[in-house]
Amino acid sequence: MSRQLKQVAVAFVVVFVAAQLVRPERANPATDPTRTIAARVGAGNALVPILDRACGDCHSNHTAWPWYTNVAPLSWLMVYGVREGRAAVNFSEWAAYPPERQRQLLDASCHDATTGKMPDHLWTTLHPEARLSTQDIDTICAAAHP
Repeated sequence: MSRQLKQVAVAFVVVFVAAQLVRPERANPATDPTRTIAARVGAGNALVPILDRACGDCHSNHTAWPWYTNVAPLSWLMVYGVREGRAAVNFSEWAAYPPERQRQLLDASCHDATTGKMPDHLWTTLHPEARLSTQDIDTICAAAHP
């Protein structure tokens, strides 16, 4: 191996190790169970397990943080994605949205699921259980358009 290639490899390792020192906060805020979408639509509603399985890691306060979320730069991407997801819609804070906004969010969820925008392709590659079936999409859309 050439000297220049060794220097590049060493520099890469040093940068990778240094990146591990930048630790974004991976927080799951406390959740009042009476404010969740499950409490509002009923825990027995078919919509709830679909949202928990396919959407909950980014769109709720119950994010599972897999081992790879401890490794930069994946940790940075996951924390960013969760922040963005919760900002777009947080099913753990459903009661905070007025009824009209809830309808808009369910309509947007139907649209995103129907077009394949959500869940994200990269996420479903890593988490195949998050893939939505046609029946799952129909259930989301039925909640959006009762």
